Amino acid sequence: MVKHIDPDMTLLKMPSLKAVKSFVAAAKYQSFTRAAEALCVTQAAISRQIRELETYLGVDLFKRVGRAVELTEAGSIFFDAAQLSFVNISQAAERIRTNNAGKRTLTLCCSPAFSALWLAAKLPGFFTRNTDIDLNLVTTQNFLSMEPGVTPDIFITKMARIQDGYRSYPLFHDVIYPVCTPRYKEEHPELSSLEGLRDGVLLNLSPYGRSQVAEHVDWGVWLAYHDVDIEKRPHDSPHVFNANDYNLVISMVLTHQGVALGWNHLVATLIENGTLIRPIEEEVVLHESQHYLTFREDRINDDACCRLRDWILAQFS
Repeated sequence: MVKHIDPDMTLLKMPSLKAVKSFVAAAKYQSFTRAAEALCVTQAAISRQIRELETYLGVDLFKRVGRAVELTEAGSIFFDAAQLSFVNISQAAERIRTNNAGKRTLTLCCSPAFSALWLAAKLPGFFTRNTDIDLNLVTTQNFLSMEPGVTPDIFITKMARIQDGYRSYPLFHDVIYPVCTPRYKEEHPELSSLEGLRDGVLLNLSPYGRSQVAEHVDWGVWLAYHDVDIEKRPHDSPHVFNANDYNLVISMVLTHQGVALGWNHLVATLIENGTLIRPIEEEVVLHESQHYLTFREDRINDDACCRLRDWILAQFS
């Protein structure tokens, strides 16, 4: 006996996925030509698929602006939903594909500074011991607003709570001290005092980039902790350089261009191998705040995810 199945109106009413894929590519690149190149088809094929979709929906999805295209209001609404759907499908397919290949792909989210100055040097040791794990790294300065479809297994942040469904483990307090190269210190012996440090070339992380490491400590704040007023720098003092990229600030320190504030967890390895030194011993410890590892609660029985979590925790134990 054959059981009768009523028509699935949701599936029947869906537009062609091929046409939607062409639409998403055109919207992403704002060009039919670039969309065709991205999908390895002809521009005529892209135009045909988008006309089919517009006919089906009964609205224009694009408006032409010179050689480029822009989304209409209807196009923007449809793009938000379509892009998220394709991201979810792609990630699910990738997880299945990699699991079938014997690999488990984990997503770790952290700041650009943490990834470049802490994680990169330590990952070879993790991969050597965990050959069955692939890592998808997402760097951001805004942990509260992730891209559609991105759901990290683990965050490394300064926030104890990011969203529901995660558990946080405390890692460390911020310890902050000046750093420079041995050569720079030798050329500037005045750096041995707080006043000499204040009056030299200071490389500073601006407020626009402070979320990478610590949101409320710059040279003015750090010196004030030690009762030194940065406003008393002589008018003929060298420059103060401000940037919102901590990786750039450290790169400038490494090329002997001045002194920067070093966050211990980011510069400790460079201190240990002698690449950088502390020109003075003073430091600031922020006991009232911590950094955290935040772990997806639904991964508690996921062996690979737990191994990554435990490895990171062990680095700070």
